[in-house]
Amino acid sequence: MTREELVHLIFERKSFLCVGLDPDMSKMPKHLLVEDNPIYAFNRAIIDATAPYCVAYKPNLAFYEQLGGSGMEAFELTVSYLQEHYPRHFIIADAKRGDIGNTSKMYARSFFDHYGVDAVTVAPYMGIDSVTPFLTYKDKWVVLLALTSNIGSLDFQLTESQDGERLFEKVLRVSSEWGTIDNMMYVVGATRGELIADVRKVVPNHFLLVPGVGAQGGSLEEVCRYGMTSDCGLLVNSSRGILYASQGEDFAEAAAAAANSLQEEMALIISNY
Repeated sequence: MTREELVHLIFERKSFLCVGLDPDMSKMPKHLLVEDNPIYAFNRAIIDATAPYCVAYKPNLAFYEQLGGSGMEAFELTVSYLQEHYPRHFIIADAKRGDIGNTSKMYARSFFDHYGVDAVTVAPYMGIDSVTPFLTYKDKWVVLLALTSNIGSLDFQLTESQDGERLFEKVLRVSSEWGTIDNMMYVVGATRGELIADVRKVVPNHFLLVPGVGAQGGSLEEVCRYGMTSDCGLLVNSSRGILYASQGEDFAEAAAAAANSLQEEMALIISNY
């Protein structure tokens, strides 16, 4: 998907919602556990319920890989279902890959050639040669980890060099020269608040993938105040707040209501921006 197509979709749908597909067997409705592939059944119902309200889906590979072959089958079935039934939705494989160049090339083949997703999350720690293999694919995206919201992010991301530049700012500054606003976006945690404004000082025009709204306590209004651009420039992710709005047989209806509520808030923000 091109940037132009993504922006058009956002304004057409008045939504920049990304639904995280993080299926946890211990939280799923019990009646689905009798299905041949409970995770796929759960994802399919969530997708059908939330598709009108979002523009993107982000399956987190950890929730699939931890189940071995059956989990990866569920991932592949989920991606295929999206591509067949909702081909205009943006698909992000949240895999957080990043390795030496030849290995990254294989990861890129896996996600872009085999699965055909639109984007993959990539860790920048190993530098340019670990990222550029993902950037060689036309109309595909690298989503680079920049400023995350976990407690451990304080160990490295906010440390300063002698000239006062914080590490996340250096990651943004240097990596922005590897790709373009058309093939690279950044992960920036919603719970960082005003730090999003500092991110925008370095990368004013790149899309930001922003997790942490909802269950993690991030504020949608604050994210938009500091991070929104003239073409939106945001994909705001919600996972648990939508997926587990109910653990009963009405889980899909509850997910739809939660997604609809976020979309209505987004529509109002877009109209007033």
